[in-house]
Amino acid sequence: MIIMKKLLLFLVIVLSSTPLFSQQSVAPVTKENLNEDRNFKIPLIGESAPAFTAESTTGTINFPSDYAGKWKILFSHPQDFTPVCSTEILELAYLQDEFDKLGVKLFVVSADKLQTHFEWKNELEKVTLNNREPVKINFPLIDDKDIVISKQYGMIHPATNSTKSVRGVFIIDPNDIIQAIYFYPMKVGRSTDELLRIVSALQLTAKERVLTPANWKKGNDVLVPYHPKDDENIAATSKDQYYDTAWFMWFKKINP
Repeated sequence: MIIMKKLLLFLVIVLSSTPLFSQQSVAPVTKENLNEDRNFKIPLIGESAPAFTAESTTGTINFPSDYAGKWKILFSHPQDFTPVCSTEILELAYLQDEFDKLGVKLFVVSADKLQTHFEWKNELEKVTLNNREPVKINFPLIDDKDIVISKQYGMIHPATNSTKSVRGVFIIDPNDIIQAIYFYPMKVGRSTDELLRIVSALQLTAKERVLTPANWKKGNDVLVPYHPKDDENIAATSKDQYYDTAWFMWFKKINP
């Protein structure tokens, strides 16, 4: 009889505690997260760039429709006045002429309101970085205080509305197709030189039937996706522009 009482007491304790542990392991359900689609998918290479209309430091942006026929880089930030992001924007500003030469339009999305963007921009334009004179920021800083754009571009984790993952770069071609994607952690600054390099590579490979090898830089030799010795479309006098390092790796001289 005593044993039966102990067993019943044990079962009561176990059954009564089970809901408690279940509730602790499940996020609370609210009206907001029931109604909201939490599948913030990252648009992939080869897909159309998601469209949006937003206010910016240069006026209203209709992206990407207002810039059809242009190469575009969408460069995102989680918050204004953060130190790493501040250096990145300044480096982009110092390279504005180089991006202009490539026909590239720059767009910065930051998860803050427009007035804060203006304040951040004004302060950045007073900064001397790496012994260089202060620089004007001519590209737009786009208002994404409601993180609508960040969600469209898959930069919000499905489990939270935190903007910590809003550290993406999307390179978009003149047909508004995504050609390259980068994501970076909060503590690591992005390479603006790499952006120039990859845009140069993308433009070259879009124009000609070539590939770029590892660490390629503008002016370096390129790879070709064919065997030049067997290609009847290549004139015999031009075949000396090609060389191989293995039977499966043929290069073309940029400056023969």
